[in-house]
Amino acid sequence: MTATSGTTSPTEAYRAVRDRLIEQRDDYTAATTDFAWPEVGPSFNWAIDWFDANARGNDAPCLTIVEQDGTVRSVTFDEMARQSDQVARLLADNGVGRDDAVIVMLGNQVELWQTMLAIMKLGAVIMPTTTAVGPADLVDRMERGRARAVVTSAAEAHKLDAVPGDYLRFAIPDPGEAGGVPDGWVDLHQAYGIDAEPAPHPGNASTDRVLLYFTSGTTSKPKLVEHTHVSYPVGHLSTMYWLGLGPGDVHLNISSPGWAKHAWSCFFAPWIAQACIFIDNYSRFDPAALLETLSKNQVTSLCAPPTVWRMLIKSDLGDKPGALREVIGAGEPLNPEIIEQVRKAWDLPLRDGYGQTEMTAAVGNTPGSELKPGSMGKPLPGVPVALVDPLTGERVEPDADGVAEGELCLDLSAHPLPLMTGYQGDEERNAEAMAGGFYHTGDVATLDANGSITYVGRTDDVFKASDYKISPFELESVLIEHVAVAEAAVVPAPDSVRLAVPKAYVAVASGHEPDAATAESILRHARERLAPWQRVRRIEFFELPKTISGKIRRVELRQREADNPSDEPRENGLIGDGREWRDDEFGLRG
Repeated sequence: MTATSGTTSPTEAYRAVRDRLIEQRDDYTAATTDFAWPEVGPSFNWAIDWFDANARGNDAPCLTIVEQDGTVRSVTFDEMARQSDQVARLLADNGVGRDDAVIVMLGNQVELWQTMLAIMKLGAVIMPTTTAVGPADLVDRMERGRARAVVTSAAEAHKLDAVPGDYLRFAIPDPGEAGGVPDGWVDLHQAYGIDAEPAPHPGNASTDRVLLYFTSGTTSKPKLVEHTHVSYPVGHLSTMYWLGLGPGDVHLNISSPGWAKHAWSCFFAPWIAQACIFIDNYSRFDPAALLETLSKNQVTSLCAPPTVWRMLIKSDLGDKPGALREVIGAGEPLNPEIIEQVRKAWDLPLRDGYGQTEMTAAVGNTPGSELKPGSMGKPLPGVPVALVDPLTGERVEPDADGVAEGELCLDLSAHPLPLMTGYQGDEERNAEAMAGGFYHTGDVATLDANGSITYVGRTDDVFKASDYKISPFELESVLIEHVAVAEAAVVPAPDSVRLAVPKAYVAVASGHEPDAATAESILRHARERLAPWQRVRRIEFFELPKTISGKIRRVELRQREADNPSDEPRENGLIGDGREWRDDEFGLRG
């Protein structure tokens, strides 16, 4: 549903809904009742119709970057508008036009934000790409994304030497390095000498594509997700509401460029709220240094993945940084233990949420709402969430107690505005993802009587042991409470009696040995805290396989178990004693 604009401009319609969400930040019921997306018209361009409309003449900071050496660079909204005009002019003068896909492979540097805005202003298409990719990945992205141009740093330009094609090349000189950019590359800094007028509207349709994202590929080849000038730029009003941002806030989100979460919380949501994006550029994460940065720079909002929160807790949270008001977890589900530790130390609710590259924030614990530890929260304004039976494809209705379980989906009959148009060039995957009138996330969740939604696991990750359904997330939440566990992944292991038993692959925390004593301690810890049918029966210390975005590839661990169906303990482990430990070896069977 969208709000009728009447005679209002796209900017005014957008602002009206934005302001309503900010005013009702602490009142979930009011924010979701009769919510309607803004009617932004047939040719909305967020960079011009929203960012520039608010940025011209605005001297408030929109971006602050603190480097490892303490150097600080801050850019105002007005400066960012003018600089992105210059970059847009340079790109256009060198051949980038409307609907051209542009690979943007940059780190957290000012040029990243200038370039993203500039590409939007041209009606071209941003293809964010992490600097962690290599030449083979770039060949795939170039071909499938049909990229017309690449923007990267001089230090990364060599990766394109092995990427064939007649594409435009733009590079940014490396700070402190002589030599400029490689031959055949256009120096993006030439833009700063251009006397550019404010970029005109490129005439794009609101339904034109504006973003192409490659997913992280936890189970298969990365998918190419297509978003329009509406789905992300307008849809992220839901993300702004979940984060609890407002004008003047200083928001620090720990995320790497190239992934969707970076666009969520380091681009769209803060600038929708007219908040300042704060970047802490560090070469190696230091919990104490982060806490000092939060205090020193009056950061009001911190969003970080569970890995970072675990590291903060295992160091020392200390006193709450003075200006900090909102703390959020994202990327993977938050374990209840993490939430409780942050509450004890800072008296702040650590709020979880849920979304995918394919959509904006869909479910969240919103400011002012009662927090149920372990829950992702409730459906966000304008997002038609439904639970669907994975076997029948039918919507699952709550039982007499108001409880339901099923695959988390979006109801396509409600025309979910924040949803992608589809996977570009992959009709088979599109048909599967949109089957039965629902967008299928592939995630299983439960709904309680109060409307809170709790993550269970990926449809592929949930398994049965002794005919009981096992949620790996529940078991992993218990395991990481143990002081020796840094990370854990639970998968089914073949068993002649129970058909399958829960097995934990564990990365040990610093200061602990991956040996028999540690294995026994972890197994006893899990036994004391889990129901009999949930007990972790096996453990192996292992370097967990991950995607380049840092997500655990459980599919590899499941396959590893399937390839070794023997009832005998595995003897070819890679860490510690090089073996798998089982509960009956310590007298824990039963």
